[in-house]
This record gives sequence, C-alpha cells and structure tokens, in this order.
Amino acid sequence: MLSEPRSGRLAAWGNALLAGFVSPDDAVVAIVGEDAVHRVAGLPGETAPVGLSLALGRLRTLGATGLRVALPAPGHPLGLSGPPDFNARALEAEEAVVCQGVGLGLVPEVYEAGPDGDVHVEVVWHCLPVREGPPADVPSLGEAERELAEALRDATEVLSRLDVAGSGPVAEAAIDAYRARAERDGEVLAPGYPPRAVRVLALSRRVGLLVSVAHGNGSGGAVSASEMAARSEALRPVERTARRAQVAAYNAFVEERERGVR
Repeated sequence: MLSEPRSGRLAAWGNALLAGFVSPDDAVVAIVGEDAVHRVAGLPGETAPVGLSLALGRLRTLGATGLRVALPAPGHPLGLSGPPDFNARALEAEEAVVCQGVGLGLVPEVYEAGPDGDVHVEVVWHCLPVREGPPADVPSLGEAERELAEALRDATEVLSRLDVAGSGPVAEAAIDAYRARAERDGEVLAPGYPPRAVRVLALSRRVGLLVSVAHGNGSGGAVSASEMAARSEALRPVERTARRAQVAAYNAFVEERERGVR
C-alpha cells in the first residue's frame, strides 16, 4: 500500500494517453517506472508480446475508452467483474487492469533477471477476455474520502489499543518511505485526473502506512501469537477501506468521463 501498484501506473497514464493528455513516449516511461521493460502478451492480432506503446494504440483501435484498476484480495474481488478465469489470475497477481469499452483485461506477471547485484525487473501483461459490467465494490471518490477519514481514526485507535509502538527501525523506515512518496503524490496520477482523486490516493497511502507499521513493527506490546492475530483482525477492515479508496482514485478518470464531467 505504500507505493502505487503497477496496474495503477498503467491505468493512470494509459487513460491520459487515450484522452490525448500525454504522448505515447511519456506514458510508457511513466508506466515502466523503475522496471526494465513492460510487454503485453495475448493482444488480439499479435502472435508475440509487444511493447506498451503499440499495445495501448491497439487497445484504442479495438474500442478501449478507458482503463480501470482492480486490486482483489481473498474474499474481496475488488474492481473485478469476471469471468472466473480472469478473476483467478487477477487474484493471484493481486492486481489487474480492466479495459472500458472492450471486453479485455490485463494481468501483470513479474520476472526478475540478471546476476546478483544487477537484477532487473521485467513485466509481461497478459491480455485476457473480461466480462463487461459494474466492477465489484468500488466506491465513489466522495464515499472513499469519508470512509478513509473514519479508517484513519480506527487505525490510530487500534495502534494505541494494541500498544503498537510508533518508533523503532521498522516504523521509522516506513514513515521515511511514506514521506518520500508523498512528495511525489502529484505525479502519481497522470494529467487529467481530478485533484480530489490525488487527495484520496494520498490519504489511502497514509492509512496503508499505519497498517504496514502495525503489521511490521514487533516492538510494541502485541507480541504473542494471539495478540498478533488480534492485531491483524482489527486492522483488516482498515486495510480493505484503503484498497477500495485506492481503486476509486485510479478509476476516477473513467468515472468522470462516464458522467460527462470531461
């Protein structure tokens, strides 16, 4: 939760490209990020994996008008609409992109290659059929913002009740990472996204930070197996809220276009 998922980068910058806000080169650079290369396999009309620029252009030709994010977890098919095969692949990857306007979706498979000390990451997006329909359990931006404010209070109360220390190497590293990424929040969502989506995404990361600190910081009072289980159980709905808000933020571009805002 502390950094944007690859599906988020693909959807955000893919939407900006489809709407004409950015060039193909700029979109590809932003989507790839620190990875070495991204390719798309299984694209209709192609017999081998192709680069992102060609893939996004082909999806537009096939009728794609926007890209949505799905961040499913066991028991929570967040952002998915089927069929079962696609849902299973997305659940295994814990993320996916669903194309609006054409029955296709993209699921990432991540590979590490290279010798020790010089490992690089390659990503293959598998293009698969999807069922067009309302995505599961995705709130509006307004709903997500209200839920996040409550989740932030809940997470703080849980940390206090379970005596999870807010200091120590793990917590400090998480906080430093959040601050570094917070400085880039305005760049995470590509041109064309509403300011409220940027705000919701930033708040979802803040809530995610607290969840990560609670799970990763063993220096607090909750150290027994039963207390660790209680910690996880108490924070599960908070983490779920943060994921729902993250999806709402990434999908805001498509939602606004459907409502005729842009």
